[in-house]
Amino acid sequence: MESAHTEPPITVLLIDDDTELARLLHDYLMSHDATVSHVTDGAAGLAWLAESTVDVVLLDVMLPGDDGFEVCRKIRARFAVPIVMLTARGNDDDRIVGLELGADDYLPKPFNPRELLARIRAVLRRARPRKEGAEVKDPATDKITVGNLVLLPAEMSVLKDGKPIPLTSFEFRVLHELAKRAGEPLPRADLASALTGERYDPSVDRSLDVHISHLRQKLEDDPRDPRRIKTVRGVGYMLVRP
Repeated sequence: MESAHTEPPITVLLIDDDTELARLLHDYLMSHDATVSHVTDGAAGLAWLAESTVDVVLLDVMLPGDDGFEVCRKIRARFAVPIVMLTARGNDDDRIVGLELGADDYLPKPFNPRELLARIRAVLRRARPRKEGAEVKDPATDKITVGNLVLLPAEMSVLKDGKPIPLTSFEFRVLHELAKRAGEPLPRADLASALTGERYDPSVDRSLDVHISHLRQKLEDDPRDPRRIKTVRGVGYMLVRP
C-alpha cells in the first residue's frame, strides 16, 4: 500500500488552465503531504515564483497566452526549480522540446495521479541529494575537481575559476555524470540512463546534444571549438582532464 509519509513534504505550483484537473490534483496531492498552489497562466506562474519558494512546478503545455514551452523557457532563465511538464499532446517531439528547454520530466495526459506523484518524488530525489534521515556529506569532501571546474553535488552547483556558473538541474546532472568519469568517453545511452535513473529513454538521448551545447556555451572559452567537453564520434561525450 502507498504510504503518504515516506517522503518529506512537497510544495507544488500547478500552472494549468484546467480547473477540474487542478481540483483533482489538489485533493490527491494534499492527501500525500503536498501543498498545491494553482494559477492558470504563465504570467501568473512567473509572478508566483518571484514571490514564493516551491519545490516543483507542474506546467501544462496548452496554456492561454504564452504556451508551456515559452513559459518553461522563461522559468528556466530565472529560477532553478524542477519542472514537470504536462500535456494532452502525446507527441514524442513535444517531450524532447520540453526537455531541451530545461524541463526535468514530461508526462502526457491523461495520467494516473499516482504516477505523477512518483515522478514528482523522483525529480525531487535527483534535485535533493540530501534527504531527511540520510547521511549528510560535507560539500568540501564530496566535491569533484576537473581542472578549473569544481562540482559540489550536495549543493548541485559548479564553480569555474572559483566563480559560480548557473546551470539548470538537468545540465548539472549531465555535467556531474561526465565529471564522475572525466577522461573517459561516456556512451550516450549510458548517460541518458544515468540521467533518468531508469531504463534507457531514447527521448532523453536525443535531447543530449542540446544540453551539451548549453553546457559548452557556459563552460567553454570558445563554444565553437570545444576543448572541455569533447564529442567522441560513434560513442558519446567526454569531459577532458587537463
